[in-house]
Amino acid sequence: MSIQSILNRNGGEVITIRATETVKSAADRMRARDIAALVITSGDAIVGLISERDIVRAISAHGERALSMTVQDVAPHAMITIAPSDTLKRAMSLMTDHRVRHLPVFAEGKLVGIVSIGDVVKHRLEELETESNVLRDAYIAAH
Repeated sequence: MSIQSILNRNGGEVITIRATETVKSAADRMRARDIAALVITSGDAIVGLISERDIVRAISAHGERALSMTVQDVAPHAMITIAPSDTLKRAMSLMTDHRVRHLPVFAEGKLVGIVSIGDVVKHRLEELETESNVLRDAYIAAH
């Protein structure tokens, strides 16, 4: 199963935040949308991703002052991405190796969606259930 199948099911809407907005604004937007990460933009460019984890780390390091800091000041600098044609296995490997829970999806240099660890796990469990049903049906048919 490909990342595109997740995007087809979830849609391609990506919620963004400007790099110059505050961490408090990011937290408010995440809460309002019931999401755990935002893609960071600067003009038309995608410059990063900020997650709930990044906000918690910033508060731990800077205290209440973190809420008035800009998103670009607390977001990690490296952004791990994936393509729609990539597999769930590749997504799982990237998430594990880089210890991230969200992957922006780019096609031909353009942001087309975002997938979370929850999306990947859900789709992988569905794959396993389908495989299990096929094996069970084949076993029953053989007996």
